[in-house]
Amino acid sequence: MASKHVSIWVKAEPFSYGTIPVAPHPRLNSTNIRKIVVYSKNKGSAGFPRLSYTMWQHIACNKLHLSEDLAWMYFQTCQFFTQSISPVECIEKDEKLAKIKDQHDRNKMMASESVDLYKFVIFLSMQQLYRMSLRTSLVAGDEWPSTSSSATTCELDGRSTPRGGTSKSLDDHSHHMFIQNNIGELTDLISDEAGGATSTKYLSLEAVEALGFVLIGKLDNSSSLIQLQDLAMLQTVQQQSGYQKTNKMFLTRQFTVWLKECLVQNPYNVSACIASGTRLSWPFIGEDVKSELSHKRGKIATNAPTVPKEHIKGNKMIIMSQISKQTIARSSGTLEMSTVKIHRSHHSFLYLLSPLRSVTIEKCRNTTLILGPVEATVHVSGCENVIIIAPCRNFMISGSTLCTLYLLIPNRPLILSGNDTIMLAPYHTFYPSLEEHMLKAGLGIVPNKWDQPLCIGPDHREDQPVWQILTESEFYPFSVPFEMQGSTKSIPCSLPAHYQKELNKRQKQIDTWQHMVKDAGLSREQRKEFQTLVESRFHIWLSETGHKRELDSLVVPLQAVSEKK
Repeated sequence: MASKHVSIWVKAEPFSYGTIPVAPHPRLNSTNIRKIVVYSKNKGSAGFPRLSYTMWQHIACNKLHLSEDLAWMYFQTCQFFTQSISPVECIEKDEKLAKIKDQHDRNKMMASESVDLYKFVIFLSMQQLYRMSLRTSLVAGDEWPSTSSSATTCELDGRSTPRGGTSKSLDDHSHHMFIQNNIGELTDLISDEAGGATSTKYLSLEAVEALGFVLIGKLDNSSSLIQLQDLAMLQTVQQQSGYQKTNKMFLTRQFTVWLKECLVQNPYNVSACIASGTRLSWPFIGEDVKSELSHKRGKIATNAPTVPKEHIKGNKMIIMSQISKQTIARSSGTLEMSTVKIHRSHHSFLYLLSPLRSVTIEKCRNTTLILGPVEATVHVSGCENVIIIAPCRNFMISGSTLCTLYLLIPNRPLILSGNDTIMLAPYHTFYPSLEEHMLKAGLGIVPNKWDQPLCIGPDHREDQPVWQILTESEFYPFSVPFEMQGSTKSIPCSLPAHYQKELNKRQKQIDTWQHMVKDAGLSREQRKEFQTLVESRFHIWLSETGHKRELDSLVVPLQAVSEKK
């Protein structure tokens, strides 16, 4: 009988931001993933315990027939989510890669990279989440934001924004069900056979540590989180978890049974945050707080008070739901390094000016989002006519249309299935504490691969691309209209030459106009009349373009930009 005082759950972050929401390559199936383990172990130190990129590239490209770009994307994504690397080291690594111009030297640097083999095959197995059959998906159910079972249905063509609800990558219940249904295969995948007549399978300490990539837990009478391998080796748990002191390994079958019996829903998931999180009363800019409270508004909630400080990464969450026709601006301790989920925002302007862990933007329309530096991933799904301005490490978009992305990003943005008319442009704004926040998030200014998207999914055609580069005639720098503390005075990264040339041209026209007015010799009355005429035309232009509402929502200076909550 398993120990009842242990709770183990599936971590949300590896699934929400580590899985790629399209059906994986046909050859990337469970049979071939098992072969990867055997093959790598037979190749010695290049394959086990750490798998070198050279070895993985050989397997992926020559045996599985994946493209080299896809092979590197999987490898790099797994590496980021499984290895602890300081923000400064991240920046240095990016800068070093950016300086290498010769492809041979670049390949040499990539060849020096490695990842834990067991964690990598678990990561590849997680991609099978999107290989679920339609029937399996319907049985799985859904929890948020819709109670309809159809909400978790993942279309067979890999589209990531199913009708009626959120995608599987954002559905905590699907994560739980995936592990519950596949934990036997995962433990078997990373087991060792003892040999002999019985061929008993064992899990090494390293294998259990690798499972800790997706699982964590605690003792029921404690609030402290405990890593999976430490939980399994507790004196009071060893008998149930199958730990053998003689060989310092776990009996695979017994360990798997113990895991399944201890598995519970993640206490830091979306559902828990909505049900028992703290409601945040972030004031809407340009609106009296009392009037805002007098009628229904979008909901903002967080689980920040309940998350242990040493486990904030990937667990501290802020949910912003159904923000409509509002402007919200925030830079705060609660927001810092949180995972932000923005759901169904309409006709709004959201300024989240703190370093963030990850951001989900789902089913939003006619909304502009200005994000502080995002340490991990921005995931956009099911959006229409949305502008996103963000420095981030990873970016992926699916099921969206008429979206414009202004990015500062060291990795290639992923354009997945179901998209149409995606505009790409370089990052074009700043705020006073931007560079300080970028340092905290481990993001530098090079390389910037905003214009080198990687298209993944069955509906991409080279002759009909779903994305295009924003023309210089449509490119204008964005101004963050709030006063904050900080030393950043301009956009930290240089703009591509053709954009900068267009901006210089416009500035020259402005200078010429100002000189023309100055040299016109107008009288005081004429200058006053001319100013009135210009302002009148400006207000007409604001109304015609829809910018008037944006300005009106900013009439009150930002009150909360430096508050702690």
